[in-house]
Amino acid sequence: MTVIQQVSVNRMKIIMFLPLLLLVCSVSADQTETAGQQPCPQDFHAALRELTASLAVQNERITVLQTENQELEAKLESQKTEINQLKQLSEEQAGKLKTELQNQRTEANQMKQQQQHVTQVAFSASLLEQGEGYTGPFNDHTTLVFKHVVTNIGNTYNPYTGIFTAPVRGAYHFDWKVLGRDSTQTGAYLFRNEEIIFLAYESQSSGWPSASNGASLLLEVGDQVSVRLWAGSRTYDNENHQTTFSGHLIFTM
Repeated sequence: MTVIQQVSVNRMKIIMFLPLLLLVCSVSADQTETAGQQPCPQDFHAALRELTASLAVQNERITVLQTENQELEAKLESQKTEINQLKQLSEEQAGKLKTELQNQRTEANQMKQQQQHVTQVAFSASLLEQGEGYTGPFNDHTTLVFKHVVTNIGNTYNPYTGIFTAPVRGAYHFDWKVLGRDSTQTGAYLFRNEEIIFLAYESQSSGWPSASNGASLLLEVGDQVSVRLWAGSRTYDNENHQTTFSGHLIFTM
């Protein structure tokens, strides 16, 4: 039983007891008048005042408790609203997180499929498309553009720029050779992006100096590999295609 209910019961008892007291007093007054005595005892008025005061106190307590109960109900309703809002927010966040995870999985699957499709990469090219001639010398290291392409599986070598671009992350192997003629020196670097990897270089007083080298590199997607003529040297090529650049994918990683 709640406090409000208990107070209400007490109030009902007082209300029910008051008529009974009045009835008793009335009977007592009749008997007293018959006997020629005082109509109603003084205690009746005191009891009536006490009951009236008690009833007023009970009414006040009920009013206070009703006010507190209304405040508690309002607070409970506010808490329910906050819980529903938090629940809704949590569901929205869970939905967004689920969508993000699905998008990430989709992108990962697409990248995996792309990598699976690009498993065969190989190219080989010589310096001149036709005829013969010299290239160089230059003041700076200059990218050699190998124009005569005999193999370009995966279309990863660009014959207009002389640059190979890695389509997948993996291990690649490259070979390059430069030929000189009637010169004292010839040489070329292998570059990964702007990093010098190895140098192929040869110098002699006469004849046909030539230099070659090779390297295996770990490349990330988008890394670029090129051959750059060593500054101050020159190279020669003709219909025999002796100045060359080749590469292939060993395996993906």
